[in-house]
Amino acid sequence: MSGMESYVSGLVKNIPWSGIRKFFDLVSQSEGVISLGVGEPDFVTPWHVREACWYSLEKGYTMYTSNSGLPELRDEIALYEKRKIGVEFDPAQGILITVGVSEATDIALRALLEPGDEVLIPEPCFVSYAPGAELAFGKAVPVETFVEDQYRLRPDSLAACITPRSKVLILSYPSNPTGGIMTGPDLQALVDIIIKNDLIVISDEIYSELTYNGKHVSIASLPGMKDRTLVLDGLSKAFAMTGWRIGYACGHPDLIGAMTKIHQYTIMCAPIMGQMAAIEALRNGEVEMRKMVEDYNYRRKLILNGLNQIGLDCFEPKGAFYCFPSIRSTGLSSEQFCEKLLFEEQVAVVPGNAFGACGEGFIRCCYAASIANIEEAIERMGRFVNRQKNL
Repeated sequence: MSGMESYVSGLVKNIPWSGIRKFFDLVSQSEGVISLGVGEPDFVTPWHVREACWYSLEKGYTMYTSNSGLPELRDEIALYEKRKIGVEFDPAQGILITVGVSEATDIALRALLEPGDEVLIPEPCFVSYAPGAELAFGKAVPVETFVEDQYRLRPDSLAACITPRSKVLILSYPSNPTGGIMTGPDLQALVDIIIKNDLIVISDEIYSELTYNGKHVSIASLPGMKDRTLVLDGLSKAFAMTGWRIGYACGHPDLIGAMTKIHQYTIMCAPIMGQMAAIEALRNGEVEMRKMVEDYNYRRKLILNGLNQIGLDCFEPKGAFYCFPSIRSTGLSSEQFCEKLLFEEQVAVVPGNAFGACGEGFIRCCYAASIANIEEAIERMGRFVNRQKNL
């Protein structure tokens, strides 16, 4: 039987393929490519964390956990979040273990939205937020942020996009793809607008440990915001555990309970082996995590200096592990730049418009790559940029 496209939901048909995965697939088909595309640490998960997984298997931990996740892991997350952002969450009813932050985002949106509810999404942003809102029968509303503001969300920009149907605001700082952050005063300036318009905040804080100048501030820590904020986090980035797929959501028990109801029917539980490894990472992994963050900070400075030297203006990212340089000086669109760079110089980066229309004219470069690869990639990109200027 052929021609099955007519059976596919129109909603799904209209959702674009991920711009990140498009270039990831091209890289996988090519040899000798240096990838600054996919946001994944080049570090291997520390040995003591892997050993905890081996030990759990030897002890026979191969069964389901509760839907919410192992109590021991939820206890560790509660302690970790209190240390990190100064907010106390109830391990029994206010924390849910998910399959990465991607699942947490998905079920948070499905738990919160009625058909037609609007989700305010500062852009440029991670590629899954708008499709996630649409798949939950909501409406994604982009809120543009600007390089001149270092991609902070301005209160006036947020207020201008609010309508009677606005229900959820997604905050994702430090930002993927820009590396921008929001300080305490930046977030405080949003609080009155959020409360006045009765918004719920989904705060994706997966890059919170990767904050290079000062300490990460969560909007959940500000007065009046704990109960109306879902804090999403995980171990993928800071602990080099992307493939383990352990994320979590923290928040008011009513909201976490609604998310758990969806989670129990769609996922059941996150894999127990990954949860056991996550317990070890949170208990004993901070030293290795800090070393990795120091390395990212060095690479951040290296790639930032290199991009500016070859003529791709880039503001200084203060968090995550991405640079978001402008490529407008080349006269190419973001997709043209990325495709030509890949095929002519075998360097993979991601077009800025994959992260929203206001990302056009920029590219995302991930510096969670080796120093040698960053240096070689900058040299190749320099040759490419010079050729474009001489055409």
